Amino acid sequence: MSKKSTTKLDLVSLVKGYKDSFPFYQVLAPSGEIVHSDLEPKLSDEELSTLMKRLVWARTYDKRVTLLNRQGALGNYAPGGGQEASQIATQYALGEKDFFAGTYRDLAPLILHGLPLEKAFLWYKGHMKGNEYPEDLQAYAPQVIVGGHITHAMGVAFGMKKRNKKSIVLSLSGDGATSQGDFYEGINFAGAYQVPYVAVVQNNGYGISVPVEQQTAAETLAQKAVAAGIPGIRVDGMDPLAMYAAVSTAREHALAGKGPVVIEALTYRFGPHTMSDDPTRYRLAEELGEWEQKDPLVRMRTYLSNKGLWTEEQEKEVEESCKQEIKDAVAAIGQVDKQKVSDFLKNMYEVSPQNIQEQIAEYEAREMKENG
Repeated sequence: MSKKSTTKLDLVSLVKGYKDSFPFYQVLAPSGEIVHSDLEPKLSDEELSTLMKRLVWARTYDKRVTLLNRQGALGNYAPGGGQEASQIATQYALGEKDFFAGTYRDLAPLILHGLPLEKAFLWYKGHMKGNEYPEDLQAYAPQVIVGGHITHAMGVAFGMKKRNKKSIVLSLSGDGATSQGDFYEGINFAGAYQVPYVAVVQNNGYGISVPVEQQTAAETLAQKAVAAGIPGIRVDGMDPLAMYAAVSTAREHALAGKGPVVIEALTYRFGPHTMSDDPTRYRLAEELGEWEQKDPLVRMRTYLSNKGLWTEEQEKEVEESCKQEIKDAVAAIGQVDKQKVSDFLKNMYEVSPQNIQEQIAEYEAREMKENG
């Protein structure tokens, strides 16, 4: 700035008023009507029905696993009800060889990506076998550390680029992840090397109990991508068609060698953060009621019913099938051997040092004595 200039520098305008620069993309209104036909994905009737089946399956899964948690059959659970569009429609847009990296709340899309249901339940119980994945499964185990998987996902995408693979990496995270250093480091590296990576941030309004506006002064989470020199967009995270369209477009962008994309999905979790959380301490019932009017299953059900592609009988069939799958998985994990301390020690090193070998021998002797 010239020394003779009398223009005052408005610092506030440098960071405020940019929300409109990141428009809100929506295809399907809460009423079930198409509001932006130009953004509507080109899905066949069969593909639309399949997407709906997956949404219903995920909602049923969420309700049943919540019940299993209350019964003490599974460990602590992070409900995903309400976020089916940002989870399931997102995964539905991926290719078979694309890599998926999710959080502790994203087990449903991980299962639909190929994780055996039995493995998911073993993971909930903290069993080592819950992390033993089939070799052809393109996915990481659910990340519990907030934002910890962003750099890992970026690393896989970097490897894909180096090997000229025609696939991408997609990560799901919550809004809280964008307040972590891992997020910035991951997207900055991804942007610098233009890797095939799509980071979907599920902005459900709260990082556990902390509102987004208390986590960051940024007006949107999408704008955080700008600092890394990559595109950032905002999408109706309660709209399955908008999420599918956004992720499909971002995937094509990444596959074309144009680099990563950040998608902020504005969504809401109907239940608590986890089953040990009480959301009534920080959320009003009126707020929950307003978001329930935007339910992704309701709008998709209305949309498909009007097209003659969905019936109540189809929905019940999916629900009953999911319940049976869960029943079978619970029975299966009951047959898995209980974990032993000696096994934990054996898994600690590829080649155990002397002190660990001694501990293994000690615990094996104890375990043999206890088992008669």
